[in-house]
Amino acid sequence: MSLPVASQTNTNRQSPEANGGSTSCAICQGAGWLANAVPLGHPLFGVLTPCTCMEAKRTGRRTMALYELSNLAPFHDKTFANFNVFVPGLRAIVPRVLAYAQHPDGWLSLLGPYGVGKTHLAAATAHEVLARDEPVLFVVAPDLLDHLRTTYGPQSTVSYDERFTLVRDAPLLVLDDLGTESATSWAREKLYQLLNHRYNLRLPTVITTNLKPSELDPRIYSRMCDPSVGQIIAITAPDYRRRTQPH
Repeated sequence: MSLPVASQTNTNRQSPEANGGSTSCAICQGAGWLANAVPLGHPLFGVLTPCTCMEAKRTGRRTMALYELSNLAPFHDKTFANFNVFVPGLRAIVPRVLAYAQHPDGWLSLLGPYGVGKTHLAAATAHEVLARDEPVLFVVAPDLLDHLRTTYGPQSTVSYDERFTLVRDAPLLVLDDLGTESATSWAREKLYQLLNHRYNLRLPTVITTNLKPSELDPRIYSRMCDPSVGQIIAITAPDYRRRTQPH
């Protein structure tokens, strides 16, 4: 049995309400720690144990930190719950993407023209994973390359290697809009290095692109096509953005 630290150290402690504070934990009375109710000489005498409210706070901070790291704030409304499956061509696709989101394994590549819901499905996958307190990183290809370039500047507070490693080794990486970045040799090589590493280690990766297969870097497309690593879903549907209501 454990007792609130506060009850052993200050029996005249006022309630938070009396001090103008918020309601404290009913278990530890706001102390955050519990002293074990054991006799003098017991191995646990004087040992403090974190209250369950401390663990809840840590979990909340971790969830917030994961969300901030994920880059999902601009896509907060892109979930499976509000995806419009009534757009022709999308109803059969959602269960496949959701199945991947529930058990991310290997690669999932979403191919299709502008406006067919690729980014929404990719963000929904990231939200599904994040809801389980599992880390995920959502990056748009051109933005990723811009962030890498800034590390070469004299004002950068982070090294190129540090930022590249963060993306390269993310437990789940969502790379949105592959192919919209500037087609420079540097950009092609960085993307290849990133995706080749994830391919070799079979790290969970979601890729969206509106490019045709013939327009993609053949080295990357070859890896996307490997059935032992992942799957490709080609989406053919009307412009999703123009069909926001069921018909």
